[in-house]
Amino acid sequence: MVYRLEWMVPNHDVKEFSSKKNSYCLCIPVINEGEKIQKQLSKIKSFINTVDVIILDGGSKDGSLEDDFLKSNGIRSILTKRDKGKLSAQLRMGFAYALDQGYDGVITMDGNNKDSVDSIPLFIEQLEKGFDFIQGSRYVPGGNEVNTPLSRKLAIKLIHAPYLSLLSGFRYTDTTNGFRGHSRRLLMDPRVSPFRDIFDTYELLAYLSYISPKIGMKVIEIPVSRVYPKGKIPTKISPIKGNMLLLRTLANLALRKYSVK
Repeated sequence: MVYRLEWMVPNHDVKEFSSKKNSYCLCIPVINEGEKIQKQLSKIKSFINTVDVIILDGGSKDGSLEDDFLKSNGIRSILTKRDKGKLSAQLRMGFAYALDQGYDGVITMDGNNKDSVDSIPLFIEQLEKGFDFIQGSRYVPGGNEVNTPLSRKLAIKLIHAPYLSLLSGFRYTDTTNGFRGHSRRLLMDPRVSPFRDIFDTYELLAYLSYISPKIGMKVIEIPVSRVYPKGKIPTKISPIKGNMLLLRTLANLALRKYSVK
């Protein structure tokens, strides 16, 4: 891959199973999601004629992403991070790959089988209409949520969404949702510059929500569903640690620590 020299992209391996077929790609960051990602990819298979699917692996060790399985489900590529960093680092390598490959836009979705894969065409539709940042939301008309952890719901509705709305100037309702669409124009804009290693954990999610309306990009929220399983909620982030990280990121946004110098 030939990335721009000034881009900070984590070291990673690229394995391609097929050539580029569509104008848009779906990037799915994962790490050790087991059966969840396998079930999700099986559902997404029906959309591979409209979007190229790219896996952003953070270094899974659970055997859930074997080549034969990925190829049988029409996955175009898998990028495996060999460097430090978490979600934002995975997104940086995915965005860089997508731009290098010539995609007109990038849709992102978590790899834990909670999101409504049948919403994928809605993101493509909005990208085709010229929107630059499309936020999936459980809380707009037509959206749906099931079994959302109470601490997470309260953090979104009472803190994260209102605060980001105030900072950005766009009224958001579901700002921690990773089901999103991004135009090539947004990701390439020097005022955004997402390829910086200051984006390491979850900062890039909040930053893109903030900067997109701030610089006049076309932003919209569209309805999606997010369903958590019954019983104990499987998550890699504790409620206390996760919410503290969200608050720190919001504070850094207000202090303009992520702004382009």
